[in-house]
Amino acid sequence: MNKDVYVTSIVGKPTILVVDDTPDNITLLCGLLGDQYKNKVATNGQKALQIAFAEPHPDLILLDIMMPGMDGYEVCRQLQANLSTATIPVIFLTAKSQDEDETKGFELGAVDYITKPITPAILMARVQTHLALKQARSFLQEQNDILEDQVHERTKQLEGLQDALIISMASLAETRDNETGHHIRRTQHYILELAKKLSSHPKFAPDLSPKNIELIYKTAPLHDIGKVGVPDRILLKPGRLTPEEFEEMKRHTIYGRDTLDAAQKTLGAQESFLGIAREIAYYHHEKWDGTGYPEGIAGEAIPSCARLMAIVDVYDALISRRPYKEPMSHEQAYSIIFEGKGTHFDPDVVDAFIELKDTVAEIAIKYADLE
Repeated sequence: MNKDVYVTSIVGKPTILVVDDTPDNITLLCGLLGDQYKNKVATNGQKALQIAFAEPHPDLILLDIMMPGMDGYEVCRQLQANLSTATIPVIFLTAKSQDEDETKGFELGAVDYITKPITPAILMARVQTHLALKQARSFLQEQNDILEDQVHERTKQLEGLQDALIISMASLAETRDNETGHHIRRTQHYILELAKKLSSHPKFAPDLSPKNIELIYKTAPLHDIGKVGVPDRILLKPGRLTPEEFEEMKRHTIYGRDTLDAAQKTLGAQESFLGIAREIAYYHHEKWDGTGYPEGIAGEAIPSCARLMAIVDVYDALISRRPYKEPMSHEQAYSIIFEGKGTHFDPDVVDAFIELKDTVAEIAIKYADLE
């Protein structure tokens, strides 16, 4: 038999790796462990690591410290450094009995320290205790993994409900407006590209995290949800609105805010996915110079998501056909957007939108209205 390795195979029982350079000690330990465990044995540190790293890993390791070549401390250090073996309990067996020796062992990651000569009852009690603890940790980890899977699945379900709610609300707005669903799709994709472009800008980075960009993209279709509250005689009027009618049309921002506030309260959350939708719906007609509505706020007081929606909404209105106007060309629309830099629109948003000129044109073509 190979002097370095002795294996007693007992299928279905915990596996204990016994590491000691003295054959008599190996015989003693294996005798004590008896038929309760599957025993694997190594007589040097290198062989111990070879066995420990191989699948299936041992459930516990009894490790002598004083061995020629690689000592037990180094074996333990390498076991701890490997993710596949770092959780295996290591009990040091040694004739060293100084406090500093025990301290070093525990610092390296050992779970226990038994001095030689070995007392059988103590050894068996410690082995049983640490195997039970390992089993408990494994059970808790399994339960945690199951819980994480359940949370992940529940999160996916909630996201699906969010998407369904957004689509339903946006569809409701579509049925009341002359604007097509393609307007919603185009503005949704314009604002996604614009948000990604500005996410590295120091002024916008705090507001344009990946999570917020996703929320902006998902809830952008709700920007005109408030139009459901505007009378048909105004909303569907084929010609230009009178000043009085325009004042009523402007209230769609307030209706949108109130609708989304009510939805958020129903959800029972202080901060829900509708928070960004509310800011877009309420503030997307504000202007950089403070001449917009409904509040007439200016500059960076306007939420960043609304500043992005303002520019993509105007651009798409300019290139779209309406009962009262013909569509403008891509170039004409961009010219008007540029003229509004610093007055109607945030200058930094305009600059980013101009840099995305080709991408925006591609989106406009992809989601063009059917004639």
